[in-house]
Parts: sequence; structure tokens; C-alpha cells
Amino acid sequence: MRKRTSLLLVAGLVPFVSFLVACHRTGKSSEAKADEIRSARVVVAQRGNIAHTLSLAGQFQPYQVVDVHPKVTGFMVKINVDIGDKVHKGQTLAVLEVPELSAQLKGTGFEMEQAKDDLLRTQHEIKRAEATHAALHADYERLLEASKAEPGLVAQQELDDAQSKDLASESQVDAAKAAADAAREHTEVAHADKDRVQALQNYTNVVAPLDGVVIWRYADTGALIQSGTNSNEQDIPIVRLSESGLLRLRMPIPEDDVKFVHIGDQIQVRVDAIGRTFIGKIARFTRDVNFETRTMETEIDVENRDLSIDPGMYANAQMHLAHAENITTIPVEALVLKGDQQTVYSLDADNRVRIRNVEIGIRGTKLAEVKNGLQPGDRVILGGQENYSEGERVDPILVQEPASDVLRDSGGVIDMKAESEEKNGGPQ
Repeated sequence: MRKRTSLLLVAGLVPFVSFLVACHRTGKSSEAKADEIRSARVVVAQRGNIAHTLSLAGQFQPYQVVDVHPKVTGFMVKINVDIGDKVHKGQTLAVLEVPELSAQLKGTGFEMEQAKDDLLRTQHEIKRAEATHAALHADYERLLEASKAEPGLVAQQELDDAQSKDLASESQVDAAKAAADAAREHTEVAHADKDRVQALQNYTNVVAPLDGVVIWRYADTGALIQSGTNSNEQDIPIVRLSESGLLRLRMPIPEDDVKFVHIGDQIQVRVDAIGRTFIGKIARFTRDVNFETRTMETEIDVENRDLSIDPGMYANAQMHLAHAENITTIPVEALVLKGDQQTVYSLDADNRVRIRNVEIGIRGTKLAEVKNGLQPGDRVILGGQENYSEGERVDPILVQEPASDVLRDSGGVIDMKAESEEKNGGPQ
């Protein structure tokens, strides 16, 4: 009886053990399948903007700087301006005294009056000669008519004398006209000479050639000022004028960014010294890269009618080199370079890996523009792409990334706070 009971127990345990083994094998198979589906960090291609900007340090320069020299040599009688004075074009800056010019001006005035008298006299001489010629010519005509009407009535000698006097008087008229022409030319020469001396006399009043500010004064009352018409570089000017109502903001553009510079491009300018920010436009550039600094000088014209900006001040400028708006963007980390071709590991609707070629445009700091190969909403694997293969199924883990990016390059900026701390011995 005991033996039979044991057999029954064994017979009942066999199916149960078989069931346990089967369950164990099924669990292992499920775990293996779960291990084969790997997770992947993915991002979604989005619509956004990418910009490339360049930060630069610039310095304001006067639009023009002029050393004002007189055109005549003389003694300084009066100087009307000093350093810092604002002047207008045509304003008298200084007055010189040149005694020789005053004497010459009087002399040319006398010559002018004499030339006018000579011209008047020759004009009267022309009238007298013409009157004499008219009378003599009439006498000759009457004698000639009488001789023709009644031959032998007028002696040939008398007729010849009348004709000779007529021709001589005609020559006198021509001579008087020639003398008048000479007198007229002499009058014009005298007038021109007077104008020349008068112009030199006017140059004793030294005037401003432009609107500006006196930034230096070189001469005082009583000094002998040499004219600036010769090539002597040691001639000292009276004052130096700076055209500060219009300034040049001069900035060095790095060689790599020269290709982005165009006339009329807008640049944001910040002047920390006066707390002013404005938008300027590129007015000119040298089209020449400096051999030592590898930069190209570029200028912005800045209106400064209130003279709030002083030449020599620094400014920080931000220049937009390139930008693209409403484009498809993905993180740079999602790109894989295979040979010369950029690729991405995208996911289809079944979360299977699809390796796709893409065309890349502008790059930012973290994002890149996708011109072809992806559409907004497509998912791509972010990093570790070498761990996945074409057609492999993955478990996506969505990562949020910004849609827009700005790549900021620096050609050097001026930190006014740091400079102030440095002057004062460190941070306060």
C-alpha cells in the first residue's frame, strides 16, 4: 500500500515540475527579448532660427581733423577761440596784421583808377578821330563828285591831297580804337591785381573751414604766424579743428569674417561710457587686410550733433554675420559624418533606426540647419549613434532641445567695469 502511494505522488509531481520548467524557460525568453530592445535619446526636428554674430570693440574717430593755417604771413592781432570751443563754418577764428598788404591794396586801387581814366581818354580820342575822319571824308567825296560832273574843274593835286587826308584820318580812328583796346586790357589787369591783393587781405581773417570743435590751440596774440602755402612742415597752425558732429566708429573685422561685410549692413552699437545704444550701418571698409593683425578696418558713420560722444571713446558693436529664419534645426550632436556626407539616425513610426543623408546649412553653437533630408517633426537619435544599426528597434527617450540658436564670435570687446576695477586696484 505504501509503495502504491509513492508511485501516485511521483506521477502527480512530474506534470507540476514540467510546468515549472516551462515557465522558467518562458521567463528567460521574455527577459532576453526585453534586453535586445535598447533605449535611445531622441530629439524632434523643429522650426527655428540660427544666427551668427560677431562682437567687436570699436573706437570713435572724428570725421575730419584739420590743422588751420593762414594763407599769408603776419602777426596775430586777435584769436577768438580756445580749446573746446564749438565753431561754425566761416566763423572768424583769428585776425592777422600784414602792413605790406594794406599798402599794396592802396597801390592797386590807384592803378585801377588810373587805368579807368586812360580808358575814358582813349574812348574820347576815338570820338574825336571819328569826327575828323567824317569831315575829311565828306570833303573828299564832294571834290570827287565835282570832278566827275565837270572834268578839269578840280585840280588833280587838290583831289589827291583830299584823298590822302581822308585815308590818314581813317588810320587815326583805327589807332584810337587799338589804344582803347589796350587801355581796356590794362584796366582788366589792374582790376585783377586789385582782386588778388584784396583776397590776400581777406586772408588775414582766418575762418573755420568746417563745423567742429577746437581740440588744440597753437598760437597766442602777438605771435608771428607763417603762411601755410609752402612745403615747410615746421610751420605751426593756429588751431586744430575736429569735425565731431559726425563721427567714424572704426572696428577691426577678423580675416575669417571679412566675407560677411557689406555696405549698408546694420550693426548694433553700445557705448557704455554714456549708456547709449543705437543701430548703425556700415559706411565703408578698406578692402585690405592688415598683414600684422589680420583684420580689416571697417567704419560706421555716427550722428553726434549733441556732441555726447567724444572722439576716442570705445564702443562694443554686434555684427550679424549670417542668419537663417524659419528653418529646420536639430542639435549638432545628432549629426554623424561618414566620409564627406553628413547623416542622422532617424526613427520611423515603428521606432526602427533609419540612417539618412542630410544637407547641412548654417551652424550655431548647439544647433545646425537641415536643408534637405529631414522635416520638422522627424525624430533623430542624439549621441551614441555608433551603438545602433539600420533597422534596429529602439525604445525612444524624448529629450527637449531649443529650436533656435546664436553663434557668438568675439573679435574683442571692451569691459568698462573691468577697466574701472583695474584702475581702482581690483573688484570692490
